[in-house]
Amino acid sequence: MAKVALLFPGQGSQEVGMGRALQQCGGAVADCFAEADQQVGMALSQLMFDGPEQELRLTKNCQPALLTVSIAALRLLTERTGYRADFVAGHSLGEYSAVCAAGGFDLATAVRLVRLRGEAMQQAVPVGVGAMAAILNLDPAIITEICQQAMTATGGLCAPANYNAPGQLVVSGDRKTVEAVIERAKQRGAKRSLLLPVSAPFHCALMQPAADVMADALQQTALTDLSVPLVANVTAQPVRDGAQIRQLLVRQVTSAVRWEESIRQLVQLGVELFIELGSGKVLAGLVKRIAPEARIFSVSEPDHLDKIEDKITA
Repeated sequence: MAKVALLFPGQGSQEVGMGRALQQCGGAVADCFAEADQQVGMALSQLMFDGPEQELRLTKNCQPALLTVSIAALRLLTERTGYRADFVAGHSLGEYSAVCAAGGFDLATAVRLVRLRGEAMQQAVPVGVGAMAAILNLDPAIITEICQQAMTATGGLCAPANYNAPGQLVVSGDRKTVEAVIERAKQRGAKRSLLLPVSAPFHCALMQPAADVMADALQQTALTDLSVPLVANVTAQPVRDGAQIRQLLVRQVTSAVRWEESIRQLVQLGVELFIELGSGKVLAGLVKRIAPEARIFSVSEPDHLDKIEDKITA
């Protein structure tokens, strides 16, 4: 039987209405939303279902909301098929969903952690001071070189933050330096180079205050060894040890997400089928670019599972 990896999306995959169809399934699937509401002390599920979008987009709300939908989709998959995957991986925030899916901690703990993570990230850098930009179709080595040149010119900071797929890299740093990188990238032949609509410069050294907050929180959190390996953002290597994962989740806040390398690692480990669990289809698009030969399905609503049930139980 082909090996299967479960993938969990990160910030940017949110949309108003997400999770509504899952909540209507009732039972343990619906319980995810009630539990998340309780943990964050607000009607988070109502915000997911009805908006407003600007409130849902706030990092402190978006992160627990996305995790909740992912775990609800996982519960539906498990209920319907009894299936257990061979590996898990999550993009940035999605790594917490992946750890939860593999038994590292329960949903209540995961929701509390990512709520704190979102608040800490937002507070680490004032709105408008930091920025992120996507640079398309330019070699990563050239982008790294451009970041160094821009930092020398501005005295600021900018570094690769997300190695998403071939020809798609995101940089992060202070706004002035990121804007300098955008201009230099255009001059070096980037197909596109543009600012992203994000509220903070994730996955760079400016997030160190948030990393310190998460280090304290994770140190006080029980994190058990995983039932299946996680391919981690920071190393792009499989890991099951709870103590090591705790360290990786801290490092992840200020380190680049090595997503392309992670997917290639999973393929090398024998994964032929990827199932994206949660809002949107962002990861499916990236996997198609990284590993065109692999099969990838996205499950964010019950009827999505109907289309793939025979394929994952065969």
